[in-house]
Amino acid sequence: MSKTKAHELVGSKPKKKCCRKKTRCMKCPVVIHKLNRLAADGASKKDLKKSLKTVRDNPNRTRAA
Repeated sequence: MSKTKAHELVGSKPKKKCCRKKTRCMKCPVVIHKLNRLAADGASKKDLKKSLKTVRDNPNRTRAA
């Protein structure tokens, strides 16, 4: 993982177009959207960090459980 923190991605501007690779990049619109939804539900920084890995690997799942 890069040094970008998950809570810093919340509210950031995504890329214009999704690359749709197997492991999505940090600025992918899908990843940003899922993290924004989790943050709106009241996820903590620790929850966002766990969820970032899961969302990037498999964007259909939103929870890291």
